[in-house]
Amino acid sequence: MSEAQSQAEVRFAAIVGALVRMPGVTHSKPGSRLFGSSSLKVHDKIFAMVSSSGEFVVKLPKARVDQLVATLAGERFDANRGRPMKEWLEVRSKSADEWLQLAREALQFVGT
Repeated sequence: MSEAQSQAEVRFAAIVGALVRMPGVTHSKPGSRLFGSSSLKVHDKIFAMVSSSGEFVVKLPKARVDQLVATLAGERFDANRGRPMKEWLEVRSKSADEWLQLAREALQFVGT
């Protein structure tokens, strides 16, 4: 694991700690290189994760992803499939506060 991936996992662990006690939220532990291998889920649906390359990724409404991409806050996540996903954002910021804010937004989006 690279230093960047390790730092991402540490920041993500803080998000897990903040959100895992919310109703319906579970955490799948890192260990494989599968999509969402280190992820937060609500009712078995992924809403935030650290990708295999160590990037923080959240699921948000397409319009919100479009807005964040336009402001250079991130880019569409493609999961190494060559096709960016409309509702998934790979976050550029390394701020734990911004990660938590986006994770809460994603939880609300996926959980409703």
